[in-house]
Amino acid sequence: MIIYYKKYNINIFKYSHIGKKSIYEKKTHKLFHSNTLRKHVFLFNFPSMKKNTLFLASVALLLISSCGFNKQFYQAEKLPAPPLHFTLLPDNNRRDTAYMDIADNKFQPVYTDRNHQPIDLSYTLESVVFTSKDGNKLNGWFLTPRKIAPNGITLLFLHGNAGNVFSQKEGPMEFVKRGFKVFLVDYSGYGFSEGHSTRKNFLADGNSALDYMLSRPDVKGDKIVIYGQSLGGHLSATVAAENEKKIDALVIEGAPSSHKDIAAHMFRKVGFLARMIVKDVYPAKKSIEHYHKPLLLIYSSEDQVVPIYMGHKLFDNANQPKSFYEVKHPHIFAPEFYADSITYKIKGMVGKQ
Repeated sequence: MIIYYKKYNINIFKYSHIGKKSIYEKKTHKLFHSNTLRKHVFLFNFPSMKKNTLFLASVALLLISSCGFNKQFYQAEKLPAPPLHFTLLPDNNRRDTAYMDIADNKFQPVYTDRNHQPIDLSYTLESVVFTSKDGNKLNGWFLTPRKIAPNGITLLFLHGNAGNVFSQKEGPMEFVKRGFKVFLVDYSGYGFSEGHSTRKNFLADGNSALDYMLSRPDVKGDKIVIYGQSLGGHLSATVAAENEKKIDALVIEGAPSSHKDIAAHMFRKVGFLARMIVKDVYPAKKSIEHYHKPLLLIYSSEDQVVPIYMGHKLFDNANQPKSFYEVKHPHIFAPEFYADSITYKIKGMVGKQ
């Protein structure tokens, strides 16, 4: 099996499922913003509203079956079982083609260059498997800087609703380059993680990922920060509120204020129907009221997926200490463009400046 993932127009990789003869090309959803980079991450894949007849018919069907509508919040990219061979095409950070192999169910990636020699990475990538409270075995990557000293801060990175750790790695890597340890985890139904993508499982997975991370000896003594992007940012508000004593700070980037709010935004012509159909299991704008430690909200004025006013809603409902960082560029691109300033702000929140 060969599948093409496109996170950026200049960063494309493919993988082959060893032993399989079939070939399959997968078209990925992309967010376009002017002439900027394309990012393989999107929030919701609702039907187009241009064809009103089809749209209204869909709404009628959704009223009958709201379950189908609520499932649109998750766009998991499941990976086939190993062994897998990845071809990493050249990008801004790498001039030559490279390779990545995953041999077994430990899901540990091994990187080699075009001559099939080991690549000297500036970080260690440890693939881990742990059991979530929902009973599913989850896969995650624990990333540690190698060539610079760790800065004493570990991030639990909760990614958005699309892709998996392979296509969501670039943002977290900006923080690894700056001395953070980062635990990037796939939710149930994503990547190599078992189970199905549901809001109930998402919450169990977020809480379980934090508990696993805190159990690691190499995290003892570190400041603990949850960093959530997009739908992972929405989730992070509840995870942080439920685990406030276990963490030191929370960063939310480009998250909707609630499922109902983002559905009403996407279906603006019939927003009241969207609010009726969509369930709010743990709305971030309510969860954030129960969180009292340092909070950083990052939203882009150019975000065409989650409008910046949803960030202001969260800010208004949040307790002190809190700060709002307005940036530019598309949805959840802040780490790629503002990593230095975000690093400075995080260190300030946890007393590591």
